[in-house]
Amino acid sequence: MRVNLFVVGFVLLAFTSCQEEQKGTSESQSEQSSEGIATNDALTSWNSTPSLDRITSFVESVTDSTSESFVIEEDRIAVFDNDGTLWAEQPMYFQLYFAIDQVKAMAADHPEWNEQEPMKSVLAGDLESLKSQGLEGILKLVMTTHAGMSEMEFNQTVKQWADTATHPVTNLRYIDMVYQPMLELLDYFRANGIKTYIVSGGGVSFMRAWAPEVYGIPKEQIIGTTLKTEFVSDEEGQRVMRQPTIDFIDDKEGKPENINRIIGQKPIIAFGNSDGDLAMLQYTASRQGLSLPAYIHHTDSLREYAYDREGHVGVLIQGMEEAKSKGWLVVDMAKDWNVIYPRK
Repeated sequence: MRVNLFVVGFVLLAFTSCQEEQKGTSESQSEQSSEGIATNDALTSWNSTPSLDRITSFVESVTDSTSESFVIEEDRIAVFDNDGTLWAEQPMYFQLYFAIDQVKAMAADHPEWNEQEPMKSVLAGDLESLKSQGLEGILKLVMTTHAGMSEMEFNQTVKQWADTATHPVTNLRYIDMVYQPMLELLDYFRANGIKTYIVSGGGVSFMRAWAPEVYGIPKEQIIGTTLKTEFVSDEEGQRVMRQPTIDFIDDKEGKPENINRIIGQKPIIAFGNSDGDLAMLQYTASRQGLSLPAYIHHTDSLREYAYDREGHVGVLIQGMEEAKSKGWLVVDMAKDWNVIYPRK
């Protein structure tokens, strides 16, 4: 089994980052409209830089029927990583915050957890002890909070958490720590007949609970890591139950494998932010015809976080080297974006 962002990304790297986090400062948030977006006039959170020019030039080329690079609408597919690409991921993945919060919420019904690891460490606020338990401890934590219930129950639990849970540094709701420039980009692509998908190492059911409303991407266009499930029909009714076993890991090589299996064709656009997205960008770049593989580079320590090679979450080493050597788009958050989070 491959080791991935959903599992190992929850382990030592996420917790080490808590000790080395850079302070992110929040910006106020804004309402946006997705109507009538067809030009770069809608990309108001993007500065007028070569990155913006490259994006709009690409879209103009693939949508112009007189262009040699024209792509018919049914083949206009764009895929996006989620953590660190569409929303923040520091100081640790937000899905891990959910798992920790769920242990605390469920603790009253499980007094035995006060003596059982890893829940004992979570309830004591001892992340160092949790870290020392390694993969086994984190897997037990995730399975305790993500399995043993129906898909509908899990969806409702995640949605309730997403509506209220706040980030420990910014005090913003996690779903308000999405990137305004990327929200505009999603709308801009869709207005130009480009279908948008999420392809993330995060749990697919976790994302489907809140992402459609936040990103405007329907559930069937959200791809991620999955648990095994079982259909149950008994006196309580018919339901799909979540099992405590990983089914598919949607990270690294798993991303193009899932794109092929679920979407059925190579994308023309792919955005990521880490080495876990490299295979997806390579797969996109390998298509015949024009493509736009792109990395979001976290360079803004004042408004968000600055990290790449030395980071513990969202490490970007090999991907950056390949992006430079092959001329892929690298979006510099500090230079290319005039806003990070939405304003209200």
